[in-house]
Amino acid sequence: MPQLNPAIMWSCGPLNGTGGAEDQPLCQHLHLVLSAFSLLYLVAGVPVGLGYNALLVLVNLHDQSSMTMPDVYFVNMAVAGLVLSALAPVHLLGPTASGWALWGFGSEAHVTLLVLFNVSSLVTMYSTALLSLDCYIERALPRTYMSSVYNTRHVCGFVWGGALLTSFSSLLFYVCSHVAARIVECSKMRDAQAADAIMVFIGYVVPALAVLYALALISRIRKADTPLDQDAGRPDPSVHRLLVATVCTQFGLWTPHYLTLLGHTLLALRGKPVDRHHLGILLFAKDVARFLAFSSSSVVPLLYRYINRNFPSRLRRLIKKMHCGRQSCSPDQAGVQQVMA
Repeated sequence: MPQLNPAIMWSCGPLNGTGGAEDQPLCQHLHLVLSAFSLLYLVAGVPVGLGYNALLVLVNLHDQSSMTMPDVYFVNMAVAGLVLSALAPVHLLGPTASGWALWGFGSEAHVTLLVLFNVSSLVTMYSTALLSLDCYIERALPRTYMSSVYNTRHVCGFVWGGALLTSFSSLLFYVCSHVAARIVECSKMRDAQAADAIMVFIGYVVPALAVLYALALISRIRKADTPLDQDAGRPDPSVHRLLVATVCTQFGLWTPHYLTLLGHTLLALRGKPVDRHHLGILLFAKDVARFLAFSSSSVVPLLYRYINRNFPSRLRRLIKKMHCGRQSCSPDQAGVQQVMA
């Protein structure tokens, strides 16, 4: 299978010479729409993602005593979202945007950015999966400390460590696929599709199964609840709405990305060359999927902002403290600050 050359991404070049000249206007229109949405995300989505993710992290770190188990996971996803938001302009303005690329990179920079993207995607998916499982534990055993904030912080540390270790194997495949001509030891590891297969299985299939299992268990508990059970220390109902919204958003926006990786791997396993027409379709689908994956870093913190009941009041307290500094605000000033916030 020919390699996915970044120089022809976001371009209708692969369709040339295939006898599909009638598809050229449609191809150009689709790429124009994708470019417009990407520029819109670059102008509006990236600042929103950076701002709200930073606020989510600052508010929770400033008021750690009131953090709950879901807050810890959302802080973890916010840190990964900051990385994705920082990588988005690099991707949108880089060589993949062949029509209006502002800069280019070598193979080393390409591999580095790809590894950072993979680490952030793994942290995002596993934080979502573990959030679902811990929500089930908290709902089934509300008075235990199995899903405490303390334990969750350590779990999130293991998530980042596991993401780095998982990405290391993919890093070897990607590096060898770029420098195999110079390193003899890489002669048997030149297939970048193996790295894609690893990411699909570990980064999507495993957390997806965990989420489905957790949601099925939560659904069974909710059906078996009595009015007395619902008042006996059960979590806030808004937590369940936030969980469902987060799971649907994360998997809805990341599934196309992993499907394109799976499609790329399956085409490579056929062992037959792919014509340029189908290659162009695959490249376009890959760009759309990558755009949707980047947009998750802006959508999830907005969900947290508008569904979490405690976040607005905690944000007002942070703003008031930052405005007053080390001096305590008078009651009148505090009231004015709260109204202004």
